[in-house]
Amino acid sequence: MRKFNLLYLLWFLLAGSLPLTSQAEEKVTETPKASEQPVSFDHPGAIDHPEWFKVTFYDLKEDVAEAAEAGKRVILYFYQDGCPYCKKLIQENLGQRRLAEKTQQHFDFIAINMWGNVDITWTDGKKYSQSKFAEHMQVMFTPTLLFLDEEGKIVGRVNGYYEPHKFEAVLDYIAGKKEKEMSFRDFYASVSPVPASGKIHQELFYLQSPYRLQSLFRLGKKPLMVMFEQKQCKDCDELHMDILKRKESIEQLERFDVAVLDMWSDEKIIAADGAEITMAEWAKKLNITNAPSIVFFDAEGNEVFRTEAYLKAFHMQSAMDYVASRAYVVQSSFQRFISERATNLEALGIHVDIMK
Repeated sequence: MRKFNLLYLLWFLLAGSLPLTSQAEEKVTETPKASEQPVSFDHPGAIDHPEWFKVTFYDLKEDVAEAAEAGKRVILYFYQDGCPYCKKLIQENLGQRRLAEKTQQHFDFIAINMWGNVDITWTDGKKYSQSKFAEHMQVMFTPTLLFLDEEGKIVGRVNGYYEPHKFEAVLDYIAGKKEKEMSFRDFYASVSPVPASGKIHQELFYLQSPYRLQSLFRLGKKPLMVMFEQKQCKDCDELHMDILKRKESIEQLERFDVAVLDMWSDEKIIAADGAEITMAEWAKKLNITNAPSIVFFDAEGNEVFRTEAYLKAFHMQSAMDYVASRAYVVQSSFQRFISERATNLEALGIHVDIMK
């Protein structure tokens, strides 16, 4: 136990963002910028992993073969309970639908507890416990990600936490097999991804804290639109800085009471059902897994519609119109509603471009 505590203390003092490395690259430590350092953590315990993580018997040679057959590669994710950067990886990175879908499309994601006792068979046939395997792979930080190619060779390594924009660049680098052409450093410089704003977007006409949402519901009131978001979310930035700034969107927003909630916040609210609950607990109760997710409630407090995918302006405006007009009562197919709405707008001389 004393050895564990000392190791954990050493990890906590040293943990930070380290570079992606391949077998041909030198490992160089990067110190996170002050702006990238989290202000504080509450030493969380076990974190629920996404359901799409690969269920495995930890025969890694077999896992690599299965992934290759599906046109994918393997990511080995070393974690530990109580790791704040693991929490950020799961929530802020894989909590974004685009990043979660990109990861699932190109990789099988295998979680390994660096202190666990479950047996693992490495690609060379040797067996280890999880903790001994982590030691064998020289895992000093959590999270650590090892990227395996179709032959089970390590072609990339991330020691520590990368913010979403840099994490996405890693996914693109490995999924595109760019390690055969250039270093990650050169690739990253070539794509120059833009980081998210790092804030929850609010407007003066949105509902403000403290949130007592149940009190909004009574006959004749507006429906409620709740946007579950997170600070590290480029899609949330685009939603608020572009899509919802448009005249047509503002006209639709005026038909709602609007609340923007941080899906990971511990701030307590009175939810739509009257429960006193944190924003994070309510998001979990509603099975919100990605940001942004938008849940619509009618004037009686019943959930009537939700959007959980990335939407461009016309689809976002159509979703609001679908609820505010109560079209969902007579038209159960949102896609048919969109088609009819586009046809009606075109008849009025309003051109619809669904990709803008």
